[in-house]
Amino acid sequence: MAGYRALSRVEVEAMERNGCASPDWSKVKVKHGFNPDRVKRVVFYGRIKLGALEGAVSFAGVDLPAEISDATLIDCVLGDNVRVTRVRGHLANYRIGDGAVVTDVGQMVTHAGAAFGNGVVLEPVNEGGGREVPMFNEMSSQFAYVMSMHRYRTEMTLRLQEIVDAYVAEITSDTGVVGERAVVAHVNEILDVNVGCGAAVVGAAMLKNGTVLSEANARTRVGASVVAEDFIIAEGSSVEGGAILSRCFIGQGVKIGKQFSAENSLFFANSECFNGEACAVFCGPYTVTHHKSTLLIAGLYSFYNAGSGTNQSNHMYKLGPVHQGVLERGSKTGSSSYMLLPSAVGPFTVVIGKHMTNFDSRDLPFSYIVEERGTSYLTPAMNLHTAGTVRDGDKWPNRDRRTASDRRDRIRYEVFSPYTVERMMRGEALLKGLYDRTPRDLDHVRHNGVRIRRLVLRHGIRSYAAAIDLYLIEKILQRVAKGKGLGPMDGEAYDERWADVGGLLLAGSRLAKIETDIVSGAIDTVAAFNAAFARADGMYERDEWAWVRRTYHDRTGASVEALTAPELEELAAVHGKLRASATRRVLADAEKEFGAAAAIGYGVDGGADEVEADFRAVRGEYSENSFVRDMQERG
Repeated sequence: MAGYRALSRVEVEAMERNGCASPDWSKVKVKHGFNPDRVKRVVFYGRIKLGALEGAVSFAGVDLPAEISDATLIDCVLGDNVRVTRVRGHLANYRIGDGAVVTDVGQMVTHAGAAFGNGVVLEPVNEGGGREVPMFNEMSSQFAYVMSMHRYRTEMTLRLQEIVDAYVAEITSDTGVVGERAVVAHVNEILDVNVGCGAAVVGAAMLKNGTVLSEANARTRVGASVVAEDFIIAEGSSVEGGAILSRCFIGQGVKIGKQFSAENSLFFANSECFNGEACAVFCGPYTVTHHKSTLLIAGLYSFYNAGSGTNQSNHMYKLGPVHQGVLERGSKTGSSSYMLLPSAVGPFTVVIGKHMTNFDSRDLPFSYIVEERGTSYLTPAMNLHTAGTVRDGDKWPNRDRRTASDRRDRIRYEVFSPYTVERMMRGEALLKGLYDRTPRDLDHVRHNGVRIRRLVLRHGIRSYAAAIDLYLIEKILQRVAKGKGLGPMDGEAYDERWADVGGLLLAGSRLAKIETDIVSGAIDTVAAFNAAFARADGMYERDEWAWVRRTYHDRTGASVEALTAPELEELAAVHGKLRASATRRVLADAEKEFGAAAAIGYGVDGGADEVEADFRAVRGEYSENSFVRDMQERG
């Protein structure tokens, strides 16, 4: 045992005077710098290694001496300058890192063959099973998405399971770890839990079979009254405030608290979940639910915001809870909204009201779906030019809390991309078909469980067409402005349809290639899987440009490569008009926030002048609003 030595007779006598005991002192080994005077009322069983005990450790903003006291240690290794005190039960089979603190703990034990939450199988999206995901420390949103949502590729899912099994075998251990400078304090029970470097586990009620990943620049916190069983919490996240987790994976930069409860669920980068509950959900990046009365169940979400009282029903009292929902990126549900599953919501769509029929609006993105007297009405493209949609696209990249050395979830924030624009093209074609087939004497037309008023069909067609053209022309002009050619790019991949794979947008053909490589064994490790999606993410601009060129040609008959200088000038003029029109609509929507209705509740106890003055004092002037000024500069 290099670096360790046996205790001297003088050191044993000193510790015995301090109330320490061991059935076999020869099994206790120490390093240079060990100070027996700092070991008090400790009982040692089995093989023990103790590091240096000198200096102080920082705990709760106070420097306290490094020491070991009032504890029973069984087969443990304690690093240099740790503080292990007041272990009411026993600390067994743990390696405590340098400078770590373990204090006021009931019992802390690792059993033989522990996997620390790795390999636990979750059942997201469908409570009835069939979309199982085995979680592991380095799981990305892409891995979980492919594993859960592409079950039709049976051989691929079997290969992915083999990859996870191999990973779990590598990390399985008889010894748990508390990393360097981590703090574990005031916890009743910790069983088979690894705690990463710099993590703070303070005041939790019970942690069982899990991992708290953490590193110096992305410290993780598990706080007061938390109960977690079969879990993994990734770097830089916080789980606090009496949260209850069972069979859950918490990704990087996630915040969970205020008595939120969840089971069989996945939460990926930068999600925020407070007060409510979740059951069998796949919460992709930036899923937000803040309200006590909100239930998310049996669904797939990303870049999603749940209003107060959001709820879903997934069983219909027939074959049990087997139905599932899909709310694609950027969707929102209003207060007290209800959806009968199975249902599917297209990208950047707002759902308001209680919907008692199943519907599928995936080919009509940027819409509003509202309930009127028991009927679901869809207004296509209504959310295209709202201030909220524009703000969402701006705020997400600025709210990335991840500081870990490896940001595992690959994320694309673009509101307008081949993924959403292709959906708009489908919506444009769909609305044209409905308009041509709908008699003029009908007030509305039915489509996939919703009704669309005939009068809004043409408006939706025009709105989609303008947004599609604006996107395509803007991408062409951006290439010109950057001095880049208009021809193909090396390594680009074209596919008409794109996928949103756990927050990452990529061409369908590129996703298919990765999945084929998994089946063939070319991708056979977690590292290789994550690297493949990192490379795919790095090709986004090239693949997007391939899609833009082909789509522009298909819509106009003109080749992008052959555009002349006069034609580009004409495109710039068209772009200016489209951009100005879109900006005007967004600003008009923003201006409503400064209208008379928005001022209700201001100027209490005063007259009209006080209302206006109070509103300006709190909200400011429309012309001085930062969002408004930014939009005016863009336009």
